[in-house]
Amino acid sequence: MHELVQTILNSEEKTALRHLIKTLSALDQRYFLRNEILHVFAEYCQNSEKPGYFFHSSSVGKLIHYTHEMIVEGEITWFILRPRIGSQEVWRLGANMTSFEQMTPEALLDARDHLVNRSQSQILKIDFSPYYHGYPRINDPRNIGQGLGFLNRHLCGQVLTDPEYWLEVLFDVFHRHSYDGIPLLINGRIDSGKQLAKQLKQALNFLNERPQGEPYEKFRFDLQELGFEPGWGNTASRVRETLELLNRLIDTAEPAILETFVSRVPTVFRVVLVSIHGWVSQEGVLGRPETTGQVIYVLEQARHLENKLQEEIKLAGLDVLGIQPQVIILTRLIPNCEGTLCNLRLEKVEGTQNAWILRVPFAGSNPNVTQNWISRYEIWPYLERFALDAETELLAQFRGSPDLIIGNYSDGNLVAFLLARRLKVTQCNIAHSLEKPKHLFSNLYWHDLEDKYHFSAQYTADLIGMNGADFIITSTYQEIVGTPDTRGQYESYKCFTMPQLYHVVDGIDLFSPKFNMIPPGVNEHIFFPSNQKQDRDITVSRTVEDLLFTREDPQILGHLENQSKRPIFAVGAMTAIDNLAGLAECFGKSQELQQSCNLIIVADKLHPHQATNSKETEEIERLHNIINEYNLHGHIRWVGMQIPIAELGEAYRIIADFQGIFVHFARFEAFGRTILEAMSSGLPTFATQFGGSLEIIENGEDGFLLNPTDLEGTAKTILSFIDQCNAYLEHWYKISELVIQRVRNKYNWQSHTKQLLLLAKIYSFWKFVNQEVSEAKAGYVETLFYLLYKPRAEKILEQHMQR
Repeated sequence: MHELVQTILNSEEKTALRHLIKTLSALDQRYFLRNEILHVFAEYCQNSEKPGYFFHSSSVGKLIHYTHEMIVEGEITWFILRPRIGSQEVWRLGANMTSFEQMTPEALLDARDHLVNRSQSQILKIDFSPYYHGYPRINDPRNIGQGLGFLNRHLCGQVLTDPEYWLEVLFDVFHRHSYDGIPLLINGRIDSGKQLAKQLKQALNFLNERPQGEPYEKFRFDLQELGFEPGWGNTASRVRETLELLNRLIDTAEPAILETFVSRVPTVFRVVLVSIHGWVSQEGVLGRPETTGQVIYVLEQARHLENKLQEEIKLAGLDVLGIQPQVIILTRLIPNCEGTLCNLRLEKVEGTQNAWILRVPFAGSNPNVTQNWISRYEIWPYLERFALDAETELLAQFRGSPDLIIGNYSDGNLVAFLLARRLKVTQCNIAHSLEKPKHLFSNLYWHDLEDKYHFSAQYTADLIGMNGADFIITSTYQEIVGTPDTRGQYESYKCFTMPQLYHVVDGIDLFSPKFNMIPPGVNEHIFFPSNQKQDRDITVSRTVEDLLFTREDPQILGHLENQSKRPIFAVGAMTAIDNLAGLAECFGKSQELQQSCNLIIVADKLHPHQATNSKETEEIERLHNIINEYNLHGHIRWVGMQIPIAELGEAYRIIADFQGIFVHFARFEAFGRTILEAMSSGLPTFATQFGGSLEIIENGEDGFLLNPTDLEGTAKTILSFIDQCNAYLEHWYKISELVIQRVRNKYNWQSHTKQLLLLAKIYSFWKFVNQEVSEAKAGYVETLFYLLYKPRAEKILEQHMQR
């Protein structure tokens, strides 16, 4: 990078760099982001009539494209460069462009503090880098998020390096493995790794003489004489295959063999899914509008986890011991539950045998707050006590300790860490959508936002949750490290400042193998194609069609003059991020779209008085104003109510009956649950290019990506598809079938839960063999909890006590 800048400073391109800095300096700000920098540089190239290559390929052009942020501080200019995904460099250009030197992250954080006039000479520094030194590390950014495969290769390499040591480790793991005191896999007749290898060969010789389909019960006691307890399989062939895999693993360790073997070994029986603030219930409510996706996710995950665990237990032959899996969704009990079941301690998850919602109240002396629903911004003072109370409830409900604890969102991941730390079990972190990257500069100006959002507690909780976890699940690659042009959600925690509170010098190792991409699935019983006529309820279908097209209701705005037009369908919340008003504006500005289509929006609210905050009020009023400004009456329907999930599934199918399309016009989307629902229902889908939809949709192949800031370009993209459908009657059906197959092949819960359990087993083993390193990091994380998190939470509690 230094050579690149020296080339610029020693050439005529120095003029372009000087002009860029001068232009930025003249603006009424000192901190500039990538888009602003590129815009100013593009204007310079155009006004100076530079040749086409200059913008991208000149030395100064390359520097500008590497630059993601700039700080102009008097005669000093800071460049925050991102030369490759997951990496950052900080450079400072001196006065009169005479020096260019690389700076430390600490120097950048000091500069940011100075920028907002909150600098101080001494501040707490958080640096996790020493605690990742004992871990293997991914080198190629393209492999970030593929931790399981990397760790398997690493473990196999270790086995080949020192096979005798790893044989003893395997013996130790098997020897310790039990269920409620009942030994599994091996017994006391095997007392070392060497003896395990010896007895393994005898067991294989014995099994080779048994009929393949012979049930395990018939030769169970023969295997016990050889030292092998239940858990290897339910038939002679299954047990033989599993033991052969172990034998091959001992002789020649290969990643595929390790993965197959581990997937067969039953080590997970009891699972906790922590989802606290989401208003978790089933009858008549699926979370609040802001948490619907979270609740749907954990309920579906619980159902499919139980199914997968039952399958594994049966195949392992453990049903002879009467072992049954248990899955608990841990959430909070809400006394003032507004007519829902959220005040019940225990609720069975529909469609399961032994999966439950366990609700634990927020105990304490502040019932005016704790007996009601509490938003994710206010929940922090009650989580430590909740974790302690939940531990007691879980142990009683399970009659033992869980094997895996999975956190959801910032609050759930903090509680998952506290529980896993006390119970000494494996912890998984799932964030779905981290709050920090949604609020630009929120860490810099946290003082000003603290009373409303309490970001100091939340961002500290995020650091604790993600670093305390044994493994992290994301739905997409970009959640971790973004794209070449944008930072990832986890990447935003790598290096940042909370002025006058702390500096995060290194907040997370993005190249750690703890990151794994496992996208969720879709409920195929609710979201299925419209041509599956036998599965559709005609009564529900008529009700939903009436709701979308004709019903008059105080919560519905608009009528459609021509209902035969192709419908554009959108579902979302009334937030600026979901950008439903932006879609209406795009529709309003295009006469061609209005001539060809109707716009049907299903949102959670219709009237400003229903809003729960000022931002929501603004967005509702904005949509009303757009409808009036562009005179969309007769072309738009706005259904302002949260409809049951079964009816939502039918809504997608009815839009498909009319050969409509689904548009997700969000300014940013962490993943895109509604995108998957629409595609699974067979709707050609148009989605924002910002976020996880980049990885769901193959643009132009099985869907279309949109820039929500480009209204004219969006209209052209949609109209081009509609023109093709009008010209070729089969085109709509072709795209419909492609989106259905895309979801079925890649986004299904069976694959998700299979991978999740495999991760739990591998990372539990990895944690066992790296106890010293794991304990050191966990101790550091725990220190942050007591040193930083608790004081911030106590300040929030003081505010609550005054209510």
